[in-house]
Amino acid sequence: MRVYHGRGIRKMGGTGGKRRLSHDKLRCHVGGEFTATKAGEKDVRQLKGTRGGGFKTRLKHAAYANVVKEGKVVNAKIRTVLETPDNKHYARQNIITKGAIIDTDLGKVKVTNRVGQDGVVNGILLK
Repeated sequence: MRVYHGRGIRKMGGTGGKRRLSHDKLRCHVGGEFTATKAGEKDVRQLKGTRGGGFKTRLKHAAYANVVKEGKVVNAKIRTVLETPDNKHYARQNIITKGAIIDTDLGKVKVTNRVGQDGVVNGILLK
């Protein structure tokens, strides 16, 4: 399902008056679907085309995370998602988003990148 990022049709203005529809929905205001990256047994990636002919690598399932530990980057196995700031139900479903705290072999890690758009999980080790 596509997500429309333009102005709504029946929104109110700043003074409370209704806005008039000036044009129909435009295709350039339509965004992509939410990539619900889940913690899994192995990494599963998917290529999606973007405007201008480029590609984004979407991560569907993540098994490993790149963790910054004492100035070095270490590859750690993801066990589960502990909590997410976006939605409290994402932790129950093991969906990884930016800002989520995940449990790895090294300990608790905070995700610092947009996982569904970058194709990898990067994070910093929490003390």
